[in-house]
Amino acid sequence: MADVKTEAEKIGEAIKHARQRTGRSQTDVAAALGYHQSKLSRLESGRGTEDTRVLRAVAAELNIPLHILGLSDPGPSVEPTDDPETEDMRRRTFLAASIASLTAPTPATAAHDDLVRALLPSPRTGSGQAGALDVGSLEARVAVARRLFCTCDYAELEATLPGLLADLREAAGDHRNEAEMAGLLATAYQTSTSLLLKQGDHGNAWLAVGRALAEAERSCDPVVLASSVRVHAHVLTREKHTTQAVTLVRHTAGQLAGSYDRRPPRYLAAVGLLLLRGVTAASTAGDRAATREFLDEAQDVARYVALDRPDAWANFSPTNVALHAVSAAVAFGDAGIALNTAAPLMRRHIPVPERRAALWVEAARAYNQQGRLADGYQALRIAETCAAQDVRRPAVRDLVADMAARDRRRTLPELHHFSRRLGVPA
Repeated sequence: MADVKTEAEKIGEAIKHARQRTGRSQTDVAAALGYHQSKLSRLESGRGTEDTRVLRAVAAELNIPLHILGLSDPGPSVEPTDDPETEDMRRRTFLAASIASLTAPTPATAAHDDLVRALLPSPRTGSGQAGALDVGSLEARVAVARRLFCTCDYAELEATLPGLLADLREAAGDHRNEAEMAGLLATAYQTSTSLLLKQGDHGNAWLAVGRALAEAERSCDPVVLASSVRVHAHVLTREKHTTQAVTLVRHTAGQLAGSYDRRPPRYLAAVGLLLLRGVTAASTAGDRAATREFLDEAQDVARYVALDRPDAWANFSPTNVALHAVSAAVAFGDAGIALNTAAPLMRRHIPVPERRAALWVEAARAYNQQGRLADGYQALRIAETCAAQDVRRPAVRDLVADMAARDRRRTLPELHHFSRRLGVPA
């Protein structure tokens, strides 16, 4: 532990020296980053330096080379140095980066290829049954796909979507139900987008969300359009286009806001989930004001609706709002606030497995920020009991890789066993 403390102190000193060279105060730099002065003070004293997102923001603000803070630099390699302490930090960075690279998504499976082909433009390629299927039966199949996503049965969902998309597209040729079929297609494309993002396949997620938006416009249904905009904002956020995502959510939600006490549950759920996507985008961008704006509006919507079950058309409730408050706190590096917010949720029954798993994964991130690797490992094991397939997605595997890399002395053999079981060498 002494080695870790020494490295943290050196990172803190590097931040302090960089700030002093520019003649700026802690308050000035913290304000520019959207933090309180006390957070920068803690960083300079070597506390909280395990949060790489915060360190990257500080490095950008103070023009500190990333390797000085023990971070990997995506640019050209740094010139060699004779400083053994700097070299040690670089070795740690290399270890973490190497493990992370091994967790890159590898979705080159037959089922994945089938899904990608189903998203491509093509002539009628349905199963031949679409003409005999009425809107009700297709609607039921779309609902099953949504449930598979909410229960984190991603393998079954990936096998289900290609045939569903093909039949929906064939049935959409019946102009008697054109708008309704377009709405169902948009929902199926939205689900495809969400699955692809879970798998880390952002390239094909763009393809899926483009088709979702086109069908949503054809449906002329504001609820379907809001849902497609939500997944579009999700893709933008994952690709680091957070400013555009915030603008998109704010513009769309502004058109749908108000009169919540007179809106049907389906409408309210769509608006609420759109606002929560704004929370994610704004917190990822480090915009505390926009994050609070979206959270407050979502809490207002949640006063009038609570759809919190796997078979719901959309899962939005006060619980989901609280979960996003936890996630936002983690994004800002406020691990203590995140865990305090999560504590009552940990004692509450959350019916949707995907949401239950999300709670414990975010708790694991917060524990990791605090250096509490044992607690983080336990949180991940609970997440696995909620949704086994969810903890195998690339984003969680990256978290496990980071935790394993930080346990340099291998004081948690169970963490490394867990890492290997997920296919993440440690």
